[in-house]
This record gives sequence, structure tokens and C-alpha cells, in this order.
Amino acid sequence: MKTAHDLVEAARKEIQEVPLDQAEDAIKNADLLLDVRDADEYRAGHIPGAVNISRGLLEFKFTNDPAFESRDMNIVCYCKTSGRAALSAKALKEMGYMHVQSIAGGFDAWQEANKPVAKPELPSFE
Repeated sequence: MKTAHDLVEAARKEIQEVPLDQAEDAIKNADLLLDVRDADEYRAGHIPGAVNISRGLLEFKFTNDPAFESRDMNIVCYCKTSGRAALSAKALKEMGYMHVQSIAGGFDAWQEANKPVAKPELPSFE
């Protein structure tokens, strides 16, 4: 029986992972920067410009939202450590999206490299 780790490793063989040192260029060339973490993770901090669609809703959102009709979009996705992003990139590839990349190491590696992080500001009640 396969484990989640087995599925992630199999997905990595079928997708393009971008090394962290090339991630900013990939993001600049992307039509969509996709954060596939859960909403609470996204709200705690994310890569500036990222759109949040959690891994669990990915295929449904891409199927039902006309904004994602073009299978020729350049998509860069990431998650916490790159496992969910690898699975997401594989799923998008299987759905016909031709230009999907995943950031190796995910958001954890991004933060460790002191790259920019967006954090929503909570309203002040003073």
C-alpha cells in the first residue's frame, strides 16, 4: 500500500520543481502564483501576490471558475514544504494545464531564505 510520501515522490517525477534560487524569476513569469495550503496557513503569511486555493478544493475550483479556463497559463504553486504543491502540480498537469511548476522546499524554504512575506493586517479597534 502506498503512503502519502510515496504519492508525493511519484508526483515529483512527473512535474517541474523550481529550485528556490530560481523561484522569484518563475513567479515574475507566472500568470498565477498559487498557494495550495489551507486558508489559516495562508492568513498567517504567504508569498506576495499569491492566490489561495487549498489542495482539497483545487480540482473543483479550476473546473468551475472561468478565470482558469486557459490551459496555457503559467502557474507556479507552493505549499508548506512542497508535498501538497507537487500533488497539486501533478493534478493540474493531468487536467491539461501545460505550464505548471512547484517551488522546491515550499513556503518554509522561502521564509528561511528571508524572502518577502505578506501578512494580512488585522483592523485596529483603538
